[in-house]
Amino acid sequence: MSALAGHRLVPLAAPATAAESAALADGLVAGGIGIVEVALRTEHAMEALRTIAARGDLVAGAGTVLDAEQARAAIDAGARFLVSPGLSADVVAVARDAGVDVLPGVMTASEVMAARDLGLRALKLFPANVVGGLALLDAYASVFPDVTFMPSGGVSEATLAEHLAHPAVAAVSGSWLAGGAAMREGADAIAAIAARAVAIADEVPA
Repeated sequence: MSALAGHRLVPLAAPATAAESAALADGLVAGGIGIVEVALRTEHAMEALRTIAARGDLVAGAGTVLDAEQARAAIDAGARFLVSPGLSADVVAVARDAGVDVLPGVMTASEVMAARDLGLRALKLFPANVVGGLALLDAYASVFPDVTFMPSGGVSEATLAEHLAHPAVAAVSGSWLAGGAAMREGADAIAAIAARAVAIADEVPA
């Protein structure tokens, strides 16, 4: 997956204002993270995605993509990857037609198999903390050795290292990296969180 390759930390953010978008982007870059997933959960989200994608110093993607219409709009706004909470063949098709990476969410073995049938080998495990997290990944690792996962939901700074150390984990998604309070506080707050996460990740062999 070209857009996500080499990125083990994928901040998930839902900026609600232009000021939050600027703080998010400036802070992540200053903290050493070069990618962001903008969740399509606020009225400002699509404009935030467009603005961040145009900067050129961050790989910008869209999260919480629920249908083909949203997928097309996000790609038009500059998204280089799409992340969805569940598996939608329509969203996958739109992404593929546009040459954009797509990471659908899965919970069950049946959903993993359905994603494999679509040719996907990188998936989002969501909500990771609800469906078993690392214990579920232990089970999936032996059954689906050709699939890697990005856990999302419930991962924190305190559990980052153990998630990154799991052989089935390619990257970790985290809203703690770019929460609303930190965005409102400003770029320095985002940068501090990002820098701590990068330091943790650097201690875990890829």
